[in-house]
Amino acid sequence: MKVVILAGGYGTRISEESHLRPKPMIEIGEKPILWHIMKLYSHFGFNDFVICLGYKGYYVKEYFSHYYLHNSDITFDYTNQNNVTVHQHKAEPWKVTLVDTGLETMTGGRLKRVAHYIGNETFMMTYGDGLSSIDLAALLEFHHSHNKTATVTVTQPPGRFGAMQLNQQSRVEAFMEKPKGDNSWINAGFFVLEPEVFQYIEGDHTVFEKKPLENMARNGELMGYKFEDFWQPMDTLRDKNYLDQLWKSGNAPWKK
Repeated sequence: MKVVILAGGYGTRISEESHLRPKPMIEIGEKPILWHIMKLYSHFGFNDFVICLGYKGYYVKEYFSHYYLHNSDITFDYTNQNNVTVHQHKAEPWKVTLVDTGLETMTGGRLKRVAHYIGNETFMMTYGDGLSSIDLAALLEFHHSHNKTATVTVTQPPGRFGAMQLNQQSRVEAFMEKPKGDNSWINAGFFVLEPEVFQYIEGDHTVFEKKPLENMARNGELMGYKFEDFWQPMDTLRDKNYLDQLWKSGNAPWKK
């Protein structure tokens, strides 16, 4: 099964890093966040990736063009016609298709531009800037159980601030550490999609999270997979530093 990763946006909210490289190539523990996402999928046996490039896409191409070399033990023998011997490699069993989907293309447009690489089969999709401890096998099982066009993982992120519980006389009775929001479920990425999804996308200007998802919901073709464990997007430098600290501490929930 193919996995589409949207990796073409500008990443303006983390411009401290993204002015140098595309957001999915920002490093968490000396590895691009894109690598961490792919390792999660690979753990569940999904190793065929289609990556939608845009802003600074050449950076991603350079990374994967040297990936095998950088993860191998190699002898360069310049005395024997520049012979190269690979002794041992640690590269993952990945097939990676890198597709230039345009600089200004919206999320839906990027997805539609890679339709011919996917074919007429069920596929997964996610964003190139979010990490999770999600069980992707369970997500796929849920998708197959309802026979709808699309499944979106939904979650309730914790609030940014702690909260206090007051009684009717305004006396503080308890403190709550960053309680979850207002019981609303938000899009956490990690989609499973049928090829019929492309019928909901008009072209490059289409934002996938707007009309396509809204119309599928209206037609009863969109299901939400509720997930309440670890999920963290990397929207800001603060998020990046938080993820980096988790990885370096050895307690990264997304590490399998």
